[in-house]
Amino acid sequence: MRYFVAVAEELHFGRAATRLHMSQPPLSRAIRRLEAEVGALLFARSPAGVTLTAVGRVLLDEARALLDHADRVRVRVSAAAGVATLTVGILGDGTDPGMARLAAAYRRRHPGVDIRVRDTDLTDPTCGLRAGLVDVALTRAPFDETALTVRALRADPVGVVLRADDPLARRDRLRLADLSGRRWFRFPPGTDPLWQAYWNGGTPREGPVVRAVQECVQAVLWNGTVGLAPLGHDLPAELAVVPLTDMAPSRVVAVWNEGDANPLLRSFVETATAAYRQS
Repeated sequence: MRYFVAVAEELHFGRAATRLHMSQPPLSRAIRRLEAEVGALLFARSPAGVTLTAVGRVLLDEARALLDHADRVRVRVSAAAGVATLTVGILGDGTDPGMARLAAAYRRRHPGVDIRVRDTDLTDPTCGLRAGLVDVALTRAPFDETALTVRALRADPVGVVLRADDPLARRDRLRLADLSGRRWFRFPPGTDPLWQAYWNGGTPREGPVVRAVQECVQAVLWNGTVGLAPLGHDLPAELAVVPLTDMAPSRVVAVWNEGDANPLLRSFVETATAAYRQS
């Protein structure tokens, strides 16, 4: 059932296999066996991809309910052995509506679980996961994913943060080349190079070193520094965000240590996937 739900949500066998940490052939065989057991096709396959059949749509609702029940059973058993806790690392804007929906949904599913939140700065995109400080992180990619499992939750377009009186702030859109020669904010030495490169637009930059979102905002306000930010964030009226046309979207992700079989964690990730899908 977990295999089926993964394919149904991704609508792509390759992506589903990656999500399940397995190769595609055994996943395809498992789905064919399930279709044989059900006695009907669950997916319509074509060169363009796969879509759910009417039978598949019915099974998807039932499969989610069955898996949810299984997770609840595991959590109750775990809770009987002691106080159940889950530590969540958060990077960036805690006012994201997806996060608010996730908190409400997870409380409904697991009212007895003690959720501990660790807010982190911009120097560690995994929010203390590698150091064992959190069980799961809600963060943004890209970063080094070695020994980690990553679930994409949403993709946000990115824009350039400028002072409102900056001549470029009057533009409808910009390209990275329009920002050549400008000062950008940077992260401290030792910050994950993939993370650093993304927020520097793929090019080494000169400018102030920052560690927190507020430091980025103040660098723009005081010094006219430019930087990147996902669109849709609340900013002071003195700042403007202009969409970048040649910048890859910023991916909101849930990430946890590879091989962690904690049922509370698995339920958290599934709940997060549904909550952020509504964004």
